[in-house]
Amino acid sequence: MDTTKLTEIATALGVLGYDPSLRLPTPPPELRNVPGDVYLDIVETWGDPERTPLVASAWENGRYFAAAHDALRGRRARLVEWTGPTRPPGDEVAPIDLRVDHVYLVSCKYRSRITVNASPHHLFDRLLTGGYGRRGGNDWYRQVAPRAFADLWAAAAPSVGRGDCSDPTSLDRATRKIVAGDLKSGWPDGCAEAYAALCSDVSAASAARWQEALDVAGSGAAEQMLWRLLRIGSAPYFVLGADAHEPVRRRVASPWDWRQAYRFRSLEFAPGGGGQPTVVWRARVRRHDDEAELTVAGHVEIRWSHGRFSGPPEAKVYLDTPPADVPGYWPLR
Repeated sequence: MDTTKLTEIATALGVLGYDPSLRLPTPPPELRNVPGDVYLDIVETWGDPERTPLVASAWENGRYFAAAHDALRGRRARLVEWTGPTRPPGDEVAPIDLRVDHVYLVSCKYRSRITVNASPHHLFDRLLTGGYGRRGGNDWYRQVAPRAFADLWAAAAPSVGRGDCSDPTSLDRATRKIVAGDLKSGWPDGCAEAYAALCSDVSAASAARWQEALDVAGSGAAEQMLWRLLRIGSAPYFVLGADAHEPVRRRVASPWDWRQAYRFRSLEFAPGGGGQPTVVWRARVRRHDDEAELTVAGHVEIRWSHGRFSGPPEAKVYLDTPPADVPGYWPLR
């Protein structure tokens, strides 16, 4: 069973006050948009010892939400709607998984620091405008680091029986999938230097493209970019989840709320290190109450989707600052 579905629906049952251990044969009437087969798959996992701590954490978060003064204040929810795995229509900013009583929006985030998963073009060139999770068809590596990309392919191609092909993007999807499978266990001998060069060039070019796009966008663009990285949208919402150490129970500000509490100072980018192309981002914010300087930071990993030389690269945005220290992620009380 998909862990994401499990935690989202266990959270919903907690909001409604239903004990997962009862293993209700059908979804309770207040829980909407959960197909019967999905619900049955989830019920069958309740007793899995490996899943029990996660289910318990999700359920407790739901109960906490139901009792919290900022949320239901002990009132029983009349309706909890699950958004499911489908992408919402329109330009949805908040990653909403549950809607309670038509009003309360809840995002479930269990053991994940990823805030955005989009195409590099959508992040670095378009600054995440026009919706989240958009994909582009171009190979970002080939676009921003053509020489390093060609050198890496030239080093790897003979070992996968493609020495006669000068450009892997010309291969059809099925063939590229075979190439990715052949390279799944690691790079062949002689590729380490070429791959390191690709990582360096893509990281530097991506950071530069990102900064250039912000400069062109003009005044206020950097602050809005930070909001998009933090998934701060037009309406406040709640985040229920867990990190490696404790529950995550946060109320996320709207831009209006955010500006009442903070003043944006700067947003900076730099090429990162490590075993894949990376861009590090860091923002400085000043809190109005005490003029304290706050920092929120993260990074973007630019990686092939579906394996090496297979699908176009994707950009995964990670939030490295703990949720409790993020400006605009306030405690749910």
